[in-house]
Amino acid sequence: MEGVETVYHIGPALLPQEKEMGIAVVEAAEAAGVKHLVFSSVLHAIEDKLIQHRAKLAIEQRIIVSNIGWTILQPTNYMPAAYPVFRSGVFRLWWSVDRRQSLIVLDDYAEAAAKVICEGPEKHHGATYELCSGDWLTAHEIALRFARVIGRPVRAEEVEPDEFLLKYRKHPLIEAQLAAGKTVTAADFPYIFEVFRAIGACYGKYDFTGNPNVLTWLLGRKPTSVEDYVRREYARFLAEAA
Repeated sequence: MEGVETVYHIGPALLPQEKEMGIAVVEAAEAAGVKHLVFSSVLHAIEDKLIQHRAKLAIEQRIIVSNIGWTILQPTNYMPAAYPVFRSGVFRLWWSVDRRQSLIVLDDYAEAAAKVICEGPEKHHGATYELCSGDWLTAHEIALRFARVIGRPVRAEEVEPDEFLLKYRKHPLIEAQLAAGKTVTAADFPYIFEVFRAIGACYGKYDFTGNPNVLTWLLGRKPTSVEDYVRREYARFLAEAA
């Protein structure tokens, strides 16, 4: 990091070393005299029923006592992959389809992060920004928005965490092992499976929602809604199929 003024750190949420890696980034930035560290954390990092949040929170705690300029970004879950829904007519989650969640379009998050990075610590030092769109939707309501856009029924389906991880998530470590002709079980990647099970248990019992005000302020416009996101992705899907 020598000679670097700004560091943007986004940790690997499905690696057990995430906490140690993040703290090492902070300490390296301090040692090199970095002016601004922007950390991509997660919405409601304080909720420790979610295993990956524990690492994010520990990194946040180290950041706020560092001797450099810092900003913490707390995005909610990204919008779901749309193409599989277009092809199958099924919107799948590994938690209750009746629980509400806030989402964010990755492009909106990238735009907000870029603004913070470019404007620097003079404007954003010491800030922790919760970033969400304005939708608080169940899986049924998300499926309905898909259906409205594509003009045919889409149903919501809950899948067990292990099944979702093996069939639908496409995690690169798991995909590499499957591509090599090997079977995959929870014993092969215990931390990844543990994280997914904890997410399913927490989101299956509680809603996970946030507020769009901060993202609206950073973007200078209303955040992209779930339905607008689906419309954009469907237009791309049709164009690629043509």
